Amino acid sequence: MKTLYVNAEVWRDGRFVRETVAVDAQGRFTDDKTPVGGDRVVDLEGLHLVPGLVDVHVHLREPGFTYKETIATGTAAAAHGGYTTVCSMPNLSPAPDSPEHLAVQLDAIRRDAVVRVVPYGSITVGQRGCGDLVDFAALAPEVVAFSDDGRGVQSAQLMEEAMRRAAAVGKAIVAHCEVDDLLRGGYIHDGAYCRAHGHRGICSESEWAQVKRDIELAEKTGCQYHVCHISTRESVELVRAAKARGLRVSCETAPHYLLLTDADLQEEGRFKMNPPLRSAEDRAALLAGIADGTIDVLATDHAPHAAEEKARGLAASAMGVVGLECAFALMYRYLVLGGTIPFARLMELMSERPRQLFGLGGGRIEPGEAADFAVFDLGAEYEIDPDTFLSKGRATPFAGWKVQGRTMLTVVGGRMAYRDDALTL
Repeated sequence: MKTLYVNAEVWRDGRFVRETVAVDAQGRFTDDKTPVGGDRVVDLEGLHLVPGLVDVHVHLREPGFTYKETIATGTAAAAHGGYTTVCSMPNLSPAPDSPEHLAVQLDAIRRDAVVRVVPYGSITVGQRGCGDLVDFAALAPEVVAFSDDGRGVQSAQLMEEAMRRAAAVGKAIVAHCEVDDLLRGGYIHDGAYCRAHGHRGICSESEWAQVKRDIELAEKTGCQYHVCHISTRESVELVRAAKARGLRVSCETAPHYLLLTDADLQEEGRFKMNPPLRSAEDRAALLAGIADGTIDVLATDHAPHAAEEKARGLAASAMGVVGLECAFALMYRYLVLGGTIPFARLMELMSERPRQLFGLGGGRIEPGEAADFAVFDLGAEYEIDPDTFLSKGRATPFAGWKVQGRTMLTVVGGRMAYRDDALTL
C-alpha cells in the first residue's frame, strides 16, 4: 500500500513545484504515483512540502536528566517543528565517553525516538573539557562527531591531540568555545544592560579567543572543525577568514542570536543562555554571516530545563532555552519574509548544509530515498505559545512573538511523526 500526497507544493531544485509525492510501504519515495485500491491519498492543497529539517545541536537530556526532557518528549518536539533528524549533545549522565555509556543512550533512542537521532560522543572522559581523551576509534561508528558542548576544552595541547584522533577516524570536532579564565562569574553579555543592572558580564573574548586557537589547531592537524553557537562578530570574522584560506572550518548560530540582543534582556530566566545574547553590532555581523554563507547552519541549541530552574531570574536561573518548536516559523517570518535571505538559503541552513557537513544523508525527495519530509502552511500566522510545546521545556525568549509558517505534518521513514489537528488524513 502506498501513500499519495497530492496537490503539494514540493521543494525541488530551489523552487516549489506542484506535484504528487508517493511513499511506498517500505517508507521510501517512489515514482509509482498511480493510485490503486487500498492506497491512502492525502490532499495537501495550499501546503508546502520540503525535505525534513536537521538540527545538529539539541539537548535531549536522556540519560541522566529526564526531569528536564526525554528522548520521547524531545523528539516529539522536533517533529512538531518539522525536524526529521537531530544530533544529541553529550552532556548526559553517563556521558557518551565509552561504548558502554553510549549504549544507554542508544537504547533509549531505539525505544522512544520518533525522529532520527544521531548522538555525539564526548571529547574527554566525563565530558569535563580536561583530563583524558575518549577512545575515538571505539565510539566513531555510532556517533556523528565529537563534542564537549557546555564546556570548552581548555588545554591547547589536549585539543590538538583530540583533533588528530578525530581526523584519524574521519569525524569532526564540534566545539563549544569558552575560555574559563575569562568568565569571571559572568552570566550575561558584558554590555550596557549588564552594567546598568548590576549583573556580572561574559566578555566576547571568552568565545572568540578559543575559536581563534582552535582554527589554528585545525589548520595544523587537518581536522574538520565546527564551531557551536557563535555569538560574536569576531567569531564570524575568524570563520570567514579560515574559509578564505580553504580550511575545513564551519559554524552554526541560533535564532535567538539573530533576532535578539542584550538590549532585549528582561529579568527572567528565559533570556539566559550560553553564550549570552550579545550586542547589536554582534547581531549585525551574524546576519551578514548568514547572508554571505560564512555561517553554515542554523541550529536551535534546544536546552530544556525544569520550570523552577528557569524561574530564578537572570542571575540564578539555569542557562538554556528551548527552540525546536518555533525555529522554522521565526526564521521564515523574520529572515525570509523580512528580506534578509531567500527561502532557498533557509533550506540550506536548516536542511541541506547540516546533512552535507556531518554526512547525515537524505534530504532528497527522489525515488528510493527515505521519506523524511515536513509539510508547512506558510501562510499561517500565529503567536508563539509555549503551552502548546511538546517539549518538557517552556523557557523561550520568543513567547508571544508573531510568526508565520505552521508545521502541519512531519514524516520520518514514511511514518507520521507529527500531525496538526487541522490536517485531515
